[in-house]
Amino acid sequence: MKIQKAAVIGAGVMGAAIAAQLANAGIPVMLLDIVLPDNPDRNFLAKQGIQRALKARPAAFMDRGRAALITPGNLEDDLAKLKDADWVLEAIIEKLDAKRSLWERVEKVAKKTAIISSNSSGIPMHLQIEGRGEDFQRRFVGAHFFNPPRYLHLLEVIPTPKTDPKVVETFSEFAETTLGKGVASANDVPGFVANRIGVYGIIRAMQHMRAAGLTPAQVDQLTGPVLGRANSATFRTADLSGLDIIYHVANDIGKVTPDDEDFSLTATFRTLVEDRKMLGDKTGSGFYKKTKDEKGKTKILNLNLESMEYEDQGRVKVDAVEAVKGKPLAERVKTLYTAEGKEGDFLRGVMNDGFWYAAKMAGNVSNRLQDIDNALKWGFGWEQGPFETMDALGVQTVIANLEKEGRTLPPLLQSMKDSGRERFYEGEETVTPEGQPTKYEAPYFILADLKKDASKVVKKRGGASVVDLGDGVLLVEWHAKMNALGEDQLRAVQDGHKLVQEMGYAGLVLGNQGENFSAGANLPLVLSQAQADEWDELDDSIKQFQQVTTSLRFSPHPTVAAPFGLALGGGAEFTLHADHVVASAELYMGLVEVGVGLIPGGGGTKEMLLRFTDQLHPSQQIGATMLPAVQRAFELIGTAKTSTSALEARNLGFLRDTDTIAMNKNHIIMEAKRQVLALAPGYVQPIPRQDIPVMGDAAIAALKSALYGMHQGGFITDYDLVVSHELGRVLSGGTGNNRTAKVSEQHLLDLERESFLTLLGKKGTQQRIDHMLKTGKPLRN
Repeated sequence: MKIQKAAVIGAGVMGAAIAAQLANAGIPVMLLDIVLPDNPDRNFLAKQGIQRALKARPAAFMDRGRAALITPGNLEDDLAKLKDADWVLEAIIEKLDAKRSLWERVEKVAKKTAIISSNSSGIPMHLQIEGRGEDFQRRFVGAHFFNPPRYLHLLEVIPTPKTDPKVVETFSEFAETTLGKGVASANDVPGFVANRIGVYGIIRAMQHMRAAGLTPAQVDQLTGPVLGRANSATFRTADLSGLDIIYHVANDIGKVTPDDEDFSLTATFRTLVEDRKMLGDKTGSGFYKKTKDEKGKTKILNLNLESMEYEDQGRVKVDAVEAVKGKPLAERVKTLYTAEGKEGDFLRGVMNDGFWYAAKMAGNVSNRLQDIDNALKWGFGWEQGPFETMDALGVQTVIANLEKEGRTLPPLLQSMKDSGRERFYEGEETVTPEGQPTKYEAPYFILADLKKDASKVVKKRGGASVVDLGDGVLLVEWHAKMNALGEDQLRAVQDGHKLVQEMGYAGLVLGNQGENFSAGANLPLVLSQAQADEWDELDDSIKQFQQVTTSLRFSPHPTVAAPFGLALGGGAEFTLHADHVVASAELYMGLVEVGVGLIPGGGGTKEMLLRFTDQLHPSQQIGATMLPAVQRAFELIGTAKTSTSALEARNLGFLRDTDTIAMNKNHIIMEAKRQVLALAPGYVQPIPRQDIPVMGDAAIAALKSALYGMHQGGFITDYDLVVSHELGRVLSGGTGNNRTAKVSEQHLLDLERESFLTLLGKKGTQQRIDHMLKTGKPLRN
């Protein structure tokens, strides 16, 4: 069955956030909670949950307007309305009796085809539905979201022995495609996958920390990004999750696990929770505490575990971390795993604990190794799961270290030792929890796997490649740091166009599976050329850049861009010129050049003017009635407005109504390929426009008047005024034009290039670029 309507029961932090994610996906959802005695608003708690989600930071909604898809209600007046829901999810208090009581009521009113789920993080699913009818149990499957649901990719899907496999399949497909989640199949055991292994790792890190004489801040340096894990590392993650949550999960799992699975909490941790009620961010203090200095700037204080007082320890440096900075992840992990001294001893202890426990849990928490790896990656923000990390180190090396510590190998590792196998994942093969070879099935299209077949890489440059996606579609993949746009990236696009024509392909996709689509131009190169007075070279470079960005619009074959993450500056300009866009829902797109004292020079200024002018009625595309379109483009570019989601990018005008938004970024390249194949039959090459209406001097005068008022009011700086005048000149079509003039696209591109070069030659712009490169922040000069 298809899930078109949903209901969430429980409007607390988690329930409301899940309802918001459903609304983000365009699913109408009822949000129900109890009726508060003596409160005249019987839907108060549900409405409060919606308001909490609207105020959440980071934002729970991708577009605040999506909140209208959530209908508040209560469990007394509206329970019968569950008959309209295709999926019912509970997110109520973590008490077994409460959940059983709720399911008894839900069974009486829910439609007989509805999927029923619990978001419980620890109460076994099969216990919740004892006493329910066979049909109800057949349609019941655990659905454990991680908080915040919009940003943490993981959804653990937990069938019971009674769950119909078709229900699991239907729900998993809905979760992955419609909700955009990464689905990990979990067994119905305490802690499921991510919490069982992740919390074990946190607790063991605390125990090893005391033995090594390290501080929480030092441990977070050692167990964070340097190991390919989240910035929050160990203790910051505990603060974010809530020390009470860690406390209860550890105690609950500890009660039902064998003696060798050490979930015992340190005395310090128990003191923080039991005696001091210092529970992390929710109480304002845990292992860290936020405070303000005398200037009102936020400072982070560190807890001294000896004195139990907070201290300003400044920037904490760890020698082992400093020694591997800037090196690839695999090299960092290998170096740290073999490091000497207390830092190396700590890391080996923590990593070996994690390896041993993940291997022991294989077949227990999940029946597939990749589900365990994915759960840790998607739920805790790791770049590599435990089995992938062991592969990087060499499985036999890890086994030897575990045996050196006197550990008994779990069956999986014993089997690996006996076979001499060095990796868990090898090509299209992995192993079962028993260590037997089995076919590896990736959860989605992985570009790196495709490229293992060398014949698929049709053309390769240092920072970009052209890859054959099959079925007559080529992909231009950028793979430089932050995908900053330089010569390799531009030439790869030209390579792609040429190969499509020479080899008879259907069309071209522009996308990648890096951290971001593209963060924009190569600023260090631009600045160095300007400071060396290489103006002819810069002029040629900008001309080439414009030719390549606009080639996505004016090629003889269809082009589809697949942006995600950051699509800034030049990255946005490439996206704007594609025939179609398949955007990840989490898209941070903007023309941000004014932050470094420039304006968009690759057709972005031209494109936004065209888009907003075209939205006017033909009768308004002349004279003063055009001014709102010019002002809209001027404000969007002049304030460097960046979307916080693809839905907002559409509202801002960066995406068209016809462009595709995919909730799951892992699907965008394959969807872009489908769009190319849909556009290819009968595709007609567009030609540049010659009749674009502009306002000329009239618009310049209106914009200057507004800028004068903003400058006088202190809203913009002296140099903001300089940059804004150049932006206004381009959007007006240049000086000397009357309000009924019409110009070509090339005319606007020439104006862009002139203004870009003019600003680049000014000291104020060069100061802004230099400041951005040194601090990562804009200079307000």
